[in-house]
Formats: sequence, C-alpha cells, structure tokens
Amino acid sequence: MNEGQVSRSHVGKAVLIAGPTASGKSALALELALTTGGVVINADSMQVYHDLRIITARPTGAEEARVPHRLYGHVDAAVNFSAGAWVNDAAKALEEARAEGRLPIFIGGTGLYFKALTAGLSVVPPIPTEIRDDVRARLERNGVEALHAELAARDPRAAERLNLRDRTRIARALEVIEATGRSLLDWHQEGEPPLLPKDSFRAVFLAPERDELYARIDARFDAMLGAGALKEVERLAARSLAPLLPAMKAHGVPALIRHLRGEISLDEAATVGRADTRHYAKRQFTWFRHQLPEFEWVKLGEARGWLAASVKSARDAG
Repeated sequence: MNEGQVSRSHVGKAVLIAGPTASGKSALALELALTTGGVVINADSMQVYHDLRIITARPTGAEEARVPHRLYGHVDAAVNFSAGAWVNDAAKALEEARAEGRLPIFIGGTGLYFKALTAGLSVVPPIPTEIRDDVRARLERNGVEALHAELAARDPRAAERLNLRDRTRIARALEVIEATGRSLLDWHQEGEPPLLPKDSFRAVFLAPERDELYARIDARFDAMLGAGALKEVERLAARSLAPLLPAMKAHGVPALIRHLRGEISLDEAATVGRADTRHYAKRQFTWFRHQLPEFEWVKLGEARGWLAASVKSARDAG
C-alpha cells in the first residue's frame, strides 16, 4: 500500500472537521489529506457558490491543486441551494472517494450539513414557488417580527424554537406549514438515513479561545478585502439577484453592497462584516454543542495531536 493513501479496507470510514469560521479547519483538512491521500469534501453552505471564492475564504487554486477537493464553487449564486441538494452531492462525492480508495474528509462550519450527514435529513415536499414568493414578500414588507407572529399562530411549536431574528428559518417554517399543513418539526421526524452511520467516522470540532478566534476573524476579513473581496462582491451585485438568496447573505456581502451603493463607507462596511462574522461564530459554538454531541472538541493547540491520532487510526485500520 502506498504510504500516502489509506487502504481500501478503510474507505468506509470518514473524518469530519468542523468549527467556527476562521478556526483553522482548512489547514488541518489539507494536512490530513496530504498525509493520508484523502479527498477534501466541502461542508460549508457558502463555499459551494462559484461567485464567492474570496469573501468566503474558499481554498485557493494552489491548495486545490495539492489534493483533490470536492463541492467547492460548483453552484451558481442564483440558485437557492438547500441542505437536501448538498446531501445528494455529498453522497456522490463519498461514493467517488470510496471507489478511489481515498479517505473522505468533510470540512466546514455548516451544522445542518453535518447533522444531515450523520443523522439523516427530513424529506419535505417541494414548496410551490407562489407560496415561497408570497412568504418572502411578506417578510420584506412586514418584517421578521410580523412573520414570526404569523408562524406562532400557525405553528407555535416551531415558532418557540426559532430565534426571533432568524429570517431564513422563520420564513422556511412558515412556507412548510402553509404548503403542507404540517409542522416542519413533524417532517424532521421522517427522513432519509444518514450517509455516515454511527461508528463510521471520527469527528472533531475546533474550538479556539474566543478572543483568539475573534482576532483571527478580524484579520482574515481585512485580508479578504486586500485580496479583492470588494471587486468580487461588486460583480455579484451587478447580477441584481434576489436579496434573500443565500449567496446574497454571505457574511460581509450585504455590508459591502451597501458600501458600493454609497450608503456607508468601506470602513463601516468592514466593521459590520467583521461583527456579523463574529456573531455567526458564536452561534456555531452553540449549535454544535447542542446538536452534534458526537463531535470531539479540541483547542487549536491540540489539533495536531488529534490529526496524528486520526492518521494512525486510518493506517491501523488498513
């Protein structure tokens, strides 16, 4: 067996690397892939978009050339890409990795993707376009508080579980109850089996100290601006896409679009972008702690030790 590649007897296993934005996940995944001959599979809901390489800190072309990368930049920003669509793509990437005898390394910060991967995904019928458009129009016209009140009247259980400012999930829950007559919570109880059953993977959540993480977030946002993020967002804005599309809500994008429209300065846009990203990181900590207890939490300084253990486990299994 090639030293850099795990044996085919091990390809049923997988490694999952999660963590808040700017926590060092990409470097760890790249190192693991280089050591094991693995393939890096994206599990970040914004890095799927072709239009958003810089502002989402996708791997560089040079990094992608070093080891195989899958599910990065393969979706157009005009697409309302869903967790269900990602699972379908992930299933194909997982099958290809196993066929090639490569260790699948899933990496990202989107908790719902990892939960779908390890616990399965509910199968909600397609929402009619007219219902989705009507809900979004009401959201823009009346605001998120009014939409949450509507949801509370129609589906109080779902409303109680949602953050009052979570525009996307409130709209989604209301769409589902209006289209199907059933709560989204009920649909969640009926779903497809997970792609990775229990004991078929090792999972780690990188958990830097908060002050260190926030400093990394701020520095990375500034670096992205220096690398051309504003031009990237300008090209995206020129497409005049619907503002509620996921790609249009990527951290930093709305604030930079406001700057391009002359509403705020670039410094103000950067301040908003950094703050939004820090708030998102805080939510990631909370979500993974409560929703994915199977992930082992490690500090940044422990990551290399965890990596070494993962490599040994892969080789021992072969």
